[in-house]
Amino acid sequence: MPTFDIESKVDTHELANAVDQANRELTTRFDFKGVDAKFELAEEAITLTAPDEFQTSQMQDILSSKLAKRGISAQALDPQPLDKNLAQAKLVIKIKQGIEQASAKKIVKFIKDNKFKVQASIQGEQIRVNGKKRDDLQAVMAALKEDDFDIPLQFGNFRD
Repeated sequence: MPTFDIESKVDTHELANAVDQANRELTTRFDFKGVDAKFELAEEAITLTAPDEFQTSQMQDILSSKLAKRGISAQALDPQPLDKNLAQAKLVIKIKQGIEQASAKKIVKFIKDNKFKVQASIQGEQIRVNGKKRDDLQAVMAALKEDDFDIPLQFGNFRD
């Protein structure tokens, strides 16, 4: 019986490369000359540090362009409230990994509501979809790509 998994994860190696490229661009930009501004990647978060709020917003634009070039969706980013004081502004952007329970239920409901001839089950932070025909599974994939679930979806572990 053909199956595939629906998951939402970010390639950490590509994420690290994008952050490195963004840091390199900061060193070459004229508006950041002599300014203590940097990107830091730690665990599941990127920290943007700059002297003021305006520069952190510029840094956010730089980061989003580098992430897009690396194939990382902006939907995987979860910006936290800006933390600013007199000396600096700090913005933490968390990286969403895995499908949360509420989103998983929404995806399973979407599959059932469209009456595909498949079964979907939530397994931790991913969803397994089973069907009798490969064409049914491909129809589910196409429908999920067209709809927006506020998280980037990947389809993997396809077995025939």
